[in-house]
Amino acid sequence: MTTAAEKFATDGFGTANLPYASVTVDGRAYLATRLGDRIIDIAALAEAVGGLGPEVVQAVTAPNLDGVLSGGPDVWRPLRAWLIEMMSAEGSDTAVEASSVDASHVSYNLAFTPADYVDYYASEDHATNIGKMFRPNEAALKPNWKHLPVGYHGRSGTVVISGTDVVRPKGLRPVPDSAPDFGPSKRLDIEAEMGFVCAGAPARTEVSVADAADYIFGAFLFNDWSARDIQNFEYVPLGPNLGKSFASSVGTWVVPFDALQRARVDTPEREFELADYLKDGADAGGPWGLDIHLEVEVDGEVVSRPEYRRMYWTAPQMLAHMTINGGSLRPGDMFGSGTVSGPEKNSRGSFMELSWGGKEPLKLQDGTEMVFLQDGQTVTMRATAPGADGQTVDFGECVGTIRPATGV
Repeated sequence: MTTAAEKFATDGFGTANLPYASVTVDGRAYLATRLGDRIIDIAALAEAVGGLGPEVVQAVTAPNLDGVLSGGPDVWRPLRAWLIEMMSAEGSDTAVEASSVDASHVSYNLAFTPADYVDYYASEDHATNIGKMFRPNEAALKPNWKHLPVGYHGRSGTVVISGTDVVRPKGLRPVPDSAPDFGPSKRLDIEAEMGFVCAGAPARTEVSVADAADYIFGAFLFNDWSARDIQNFEYVPLGPNLGKSFASSVGTWVVPFDALQRARVDTPEREFELADYLKDGADAGGPWGLDIHLEVEVDGEVVSRPEYRRMYWTAPQMLAHMTINGGSLRPGDMFGSGTVSGPEKNSRGSFMELSWGGKEPLKLQDGTEMVFLQDGQTVTMRATAPGADGQTVDFGECVGTIRPATGV
């Protein structure tokens, strides 16, 4: 007899991962997990083999993760334990094969319904680079940056699934020594991020860093597309709006936060003592730096490999900050890490940094140079992390192609 893991698992999509997605096959949408190249209908597998409690069964019959998120860890932890046990059971290959299709046969939907969305600014390398370019006559980091995770409230209605085309946005663009003009963004950019999706909590719950893993369900690739010229004109004094709200792409797969235990690493050394609610020492379960390796590709060519382990602020700290003021937490609330960047040019997570604001064009392998994104170009993000038992955890892909602005 053969286990499903022995028959189907591949590097990146083994039992250490078992991520979640909403897929459509033959016109029907359902919640799926992945083992190798097999996309498994979780509800169909549960019906075939049993072993899940009624509350969990009800949650996985939804076409996406909404029911699982509403159930919280009392649903998602038994579900994950059951999936790992099932994939490792003798003779499970037959039931898994009968409840699955090849990855080439599915299309992807948003894995969850985005509720609220907060975008952070957690990379010191990125914040420093942007500060130098946007505010050359001031300190690169504002005085608050190392005391709290800086963020802003984004627009959840334009969060889209990987593979959705991105239409070039329009807005007011700054013109030196003149009034702004209006038109399509000339400085369209990416932000290579990781995103995190949460379960809900009772009103006015202050989620502590120590308890955050009971509220953060999973992590995913996230591209927060940015129109730098529109952003540059509008963001003073209140922050980004139209320069960010036109599209934010979510990767195909949501990796359970519990699958990232082996990816945990220390955070960079903190310059100042943190406020009590942000402390992540041993008393709070230790820091949640994550050893995630990202890759940014343009039209088939890798142009950057950012390292998430350099992020100054962690996901539990971001969640603690979101809720410390009494802010609500609903199933499907999500937050982005902010651009993941590094000190070297080939580790920068935006074209604003890769081209240093357009002053140092990026040279591609065919000899052409680029600064910001052109119509027709396709950006693909990927990421991996270490998983249990020496396995790799693969986050799949986050893809978007630029289409021309409308009405011009």
